[in-house]
Amino acid sequence: MENHRLTLSSARNQFSGHVVSLAKGPVNTEVVLDIGGLASLAAIVTNASVAALDLGLGSEALALVKASWVIISADTSLKTSARNQIRGKVKAICRGAVNSEVVLEGQGGLQVASIITNASLDDLALLEGQEALALFKASQVILAVR
Repeated sequence: MENHRLTLSSARNQFSGHVVSLAKGPVNTEVVLDIGGLASLAAIVTNASVAALDLGLGSEALALVKASWVIISADTSLKTSARNQIRGKVKAICRGAVNSEVVLEGQGGLQVASIITNASLDDLALLEGQEALALFKASQVILAVR
């Protein structure tokens, strides 16, 4: 399933899903979305945001993640504290003057785009078709509802 531009936003990554878990703390709630492609996505949002968005189990939501917030690793066995990890193959690389866009395709066609420096692209020696890992923290996910 390819990510579709569901809303007008500067966030390159937009994942549509439904809430499968809510873990409320004193200030924040961890919201887990089933985004298809055998993947889930975690977001940390304030309790006030959960209430304002009227999020509950089964609620439909849109997760927005800017491409500049996504880290790419050529080491797919890397263990990190980043709650969101999508393993897949590099689908496309678009090299710019300073930065490059790397698009990774995971299971079920799930795609995530990242903006990394050309120096990082060179250091990782990334090539199309290569296995890679996309990482982003739950606190870097913005939730929206219609």
